[in-house]
Amino acid sequence: MGTDLLKKYTIPGPRYTSYPTVPYWDKSLPSENEWKLRVKKTFLNTNSEEGISLYIHLPYCESLCTYCGCNTRITLNHLVERPYILGILNEWSMYLDVFGETPRIAELHLGGGTPTFFSPENLKILIDGITSTAIVSRKASLSFEGHPGNTSDEHLKVLSELGFNRVSFGIQDFDEKVQTAIHRFQTVDEVAKVTEASRKYRYESVNYDLVYGLPFQTLKSIESTISEVIRLKPDRIAFYSYAHVPWVKPGQRKFTKMDLPEANEKRAMYEKGRAMFELAGYREIGMDHFALPGDALMIAEEKGELHRNFMGYTAGHTSLLIGLGVSSISDCETAYVQNEKKVEEYLERVNNSEWPFFKGHMLNEEDLIIRKHITNLMCRFSTSWEDETTQNQAVYDGLERLSELVNDGLVVIKPFEVQVTERGKNFIRNICMSFDARLWRNLPQTQLFSSTV
Repeated sequence: MGTDLLKKYTIPGPRYTSYPTVPYWDKSLPSENEWKLRVKKTFLNTNSEEGISLYIHLPYCESLCTYCGCNTRITLNHLVERPYILGILNEWSMYLDVFGETPRIAELHLGGGTPTFFSPENLKILIDGITSTAIVSRKASLSFEGHPGNTSDEHLKVLSELGFNRVSFGIQDFDEKVQTAIHRFQTVDEVAKVTEASRKYRYESVNYDLVYGLPFQTLKSIESTISEVIRLKPDRIAFYSYAHVPWVKPGQRKFTKMDLPEANEKRAMYEKGRAMFELAGYREIGMDHFALPGDALMIAEEKGELHRNFMGYTAGHTSLLIGLGVSSISDCETAYVQNEKKVEEYLERVNNSEWPFFKGHMLNEEDLIIRKHITNLMCRFSTSWEDETTQNQAVYDGLERLSELVNDGLVVIKPFEVQVTERGKNFIRNICMSFDARLWRNLPQTQLFSSTV
């Protein structure tokens, strides 16, 4: 990748797990009645064919990982588990009242925080409370995030018995200096042990999360980490760019930009990692993901079914995504809402049978069209428009903004179609930004997003 292109396009930009992105949601919050009406309409239109997706946020961690951008609550007090689970089940019961008929679960993901902070017993109470009121589709994807240091054999056993078939372990980096800086510790032996146990309990897919661009990371150290990862051979790898946003996450103030790799070195880390993964038989999927042949994510890409939402890339599409728990975001296709970010406020509201969301956005016709194109670009590296349902003035404005990216060989514009080139895949966030009508109408005066490259 050319240094000039890297300098030119390394700018703050969204990761596009939604459109509009959260900072550009309208200030007018959907009323409770409006949200319920929209959820029910989407549910009734899609439940029998698609089913629904569930994301459950479990925010608790025993210690703070300083690189982390997630909404977490740090505590050693495990007595918080049961009240929080009961709160989630209260929120779920509110959605059941809206649905009016039994939901079909196509996808369920436990995120965090550290879901394996919760005991296997309490996780079973949570999942039984959800699935006893729903139909779990035969091909449903049930997954959870686990810390290699506290995911026990019992966790894996119980969750497997409950139907979970995917697990994701946060590795980030094996280098001791990097681990000390980000306060995230796990050894190669711990990861090997928990991976072996996952396979013993017949998990179909084991994912590792790795991060490049962390403080004190070097090309040599990340090469060493990736070599160990390849030896352990997870089915899927998420290879993320570190997002340095200390104005949002104060824990990141433990280190400064001086401790981070420069842009060229950071990009070299990604290129080195990609080359090593591909040599080991992995294939790049969308942005930041790699998978072995036979993994559901790769099969979805081959079939043109890869999807992207607030959970990242998924192997299937559902029009209705329900987010349960503190700070979770729900998407009913025509509107978004986000729950309270503080545990106490979330629990107070759901325990009083109040909808716990505090912000949201109702998508207009333009939003729906732009979202379709950005999703296509993020998932298939191309998009097209041929009728009034896929084109408007915002699309034409986006095409004009692509002219410089065309000149740089990042995209090709054909009649009624945009295709991203191989070189352009490295700059997919920049390409999507060209179509981001809300961003261009109100360019941020302060930095809202991490760097695109």
